[in-house]
Amino acid sequence: MKNLKSIALAVVAFVTLSTTAQTKKVDATKSTINWVGKKVTGSHEGTINLKDGALVFKGAKLSGGMFNVDMTSLNTTDLEGKSKESLEGHLKSDDFFGTENFPTANLVFKKIADKGNGVYGITADLTIKGKTNPINFDITISENSATADLKVDRTKYNITYKSGNFFTDLGDKAIYDDFLLKVKLVF
Repeated sequence: MKNLKSIALAVVAFVTLSTTAQTKKVDATKSTINWVGKKVTGSHEGTINLKDGALVFKGAKLSGGMFNVDMTSLNTTDLEGKSKESLEGHLKSDDFFGTENFPTANLVFKKIADKGNGVYGITADLTIKGKTNPINFDITISENSATADLKVDRTKYNITYKSGNFFTDLGDKAIYDDFLLKVKLVF
């Protein structure tokens, strides 16, 4: 009887340990976020820094995630000199991301669907300029890293500058509503 109790306690302990959540802090200095914004006449690209974040696992399965992005770090990589400074200043202005009033954007996982082979379908809340909207994307988890591509509709965050859906007669000055983020997380 004593042996049976010991075995039962060992099984309970094993099950408890195997289902306990483990938080893996993301290394912001090794992680990257690249962005691309397109307009009728071309595109611009750059980087933005992850401030902090973490992925949560239950056993080997992804079960959560939360990230903060430093919007003041917005950097243009396809321009130099005055053109670079001008675009970065405009992107940080209230026409776009308003980084003086909204220095941080964040993303919080809400639903996670295991698609197999380390791929998860994510539904998350994305907050930019104080506005929160759901966003869906896939994330691929490998041993100590994760990658994801996100398509963000800027107009959902009150960023309507030169949007063809809000202004007429823009011609070749129109800027597409969606911008792309290519994310690599290292943990």
